[in-house]
Amino acid sequence: MRARTTLAACASVAVVLAIASAAVIFLLRVNLERTVEAGAREQAQTVARLATDGRLTSPLPLDHGTDFIQVLDAHRGVVAASQNLTGHPPLAPSGHPNGHRTFNLDARGHAHHQRVTSITATTPTGPVTIYVGASLRTADAAEDLTTAALAVLSTVLLLTVGALTWRATGRALRPVEAIRAEVAAIGDRDLNRRVPQPRSNDEIARLAGTMNAMLQRLEAAGTRQRRFIADASHELRSPLTVLRTQLEVALTHSDPDVHTDLVAGALEDTERLQALAADLLLLARLDTTDHHRPTEPVDLTDLVHTTLAARGAGPHPVTVHAPTAITVPGNPLWLRRLLTNLLDNAQRHAAKHITVRLTADRALGHAVLDVTNDGPPIEPADREKIFERFARLDDARSRDDGGTGLGLPIARDIAAIHQGTLTVLDAPAATTFRTRLPIPPEPPQDVRARQGAAG
Repeated sequence: MRARTTLAACASVAVVLAIASAAVIFLLRVNLERTVEAGAREQAQTVARLATDGRLTSPLPLDHGTDFIQVLDAHRGVVAASQNLTGHPPLAPSGHPNGHRTFNLDARGHAHHQRVTSITATTPTGPVTIYVGASLRTADAAEDLTTAALAVLSTVLLLTVGALTWRATGRALRPVEAIRAEVAAIGDRDLNRRVPQPRSNDEIARLAGTMNAMLQRLEAAGTRQRRFIADASHELRSPLTVLRTQLEVALTHSDPDVHTDLVAGALEDTERLQALAADLLLLARLDTTDHHRPTEPVDLTDLVHTTLAARGAGPHPVTVHAPTAITVPGNPLWLRRLLTNLLDNAQRHAAKHITVRLTADRALGHAVLDVTNDGPPIEPADREKIFERFARLDDARSRDDGGTGLGLPIARDIAAIHQGTLTVLDAPAATTFRTRLPIPPEPPQDVRARQGAAG
């Protein structure tokens, strides 16, 4: 990249220098040729006045910068000439009267470029054509010198641009190389390392900041994964140990009644393992799901009633308040699982009664689902902890209520996938889990119809 940048800079500067040099040389050449032409024309006009007055003499004097003068009559005979062409045949080029051209003319045995100007004049003996040649040797020398100077200056400038670009690009890319080297050295066990962040507030500094933020997220994800694996191993080890003990005792015990109790206990632990495995699989699916909000219309009111009807009677009665139909975009299976987990949690911790309330907050565009139990309230310091995976409060562990510690984290993940929230509300003598789910805005005709019915 450093070499490509330097080459591109040098190529761009070279193109600009070539165009500028060509323009300078062209303008210089035009200006010098006009100066030479003006001198030759002035000399020709002086000779024309002499011819008109009949005062032509031979040889004709040459001004500074003029190479030769030759005057020809209508029959191309030499009437007068400068001293260097005295006795020579007509040397003037053929051309249009009052015209000029630049060409090679061997006037005195030396070939060089000349500007030849011709004009006509009327004399007492008839019309004559006056040819005046002015040398372009000075213009050629100035052009050659300017070309050489521009070539040298352009070369020096290109070398300077190349060196500065190489150095500046190297300094600019040095932090990038440091970031690359650090990232290459970071392994799956070194996610606590960070890339060096330059002090300059530029794109590279922002890139380093973004890389460090990504590494921080990876470190946090790795920590959560290791903690999750450790917690899952612990949760699986306990029922497996109990199950193995029960089966070993059942094999060595001959009493049918004891044998039946041991098998029933083993079946209960197997069901707990099955539930834990199902929760782990669901969590894995939620973690790997592309979190695009599900768009299938779901009638929350119907979902609440059918979920409670399918559960049957529980240890505590459930009162439902869902007066109106509320539809949200979502996944009905996942939303049913969210409600089921909240109800399971409420049944485990309620003292006597559970309330499910479904309302719509049209002003904020949310459907609100509250699941309240009259059990002991959750302390403010523990209201986020209960949503951690495998997290249980001390009293829950002592009660050994059979929960896996994954129900509330699964419920919150499902709410997040639906772009909603799940929180615990303040309550003096109860615990309320509030779920907010976005609802689409009502069509204008439905709003007018509802306002008309209210009026």
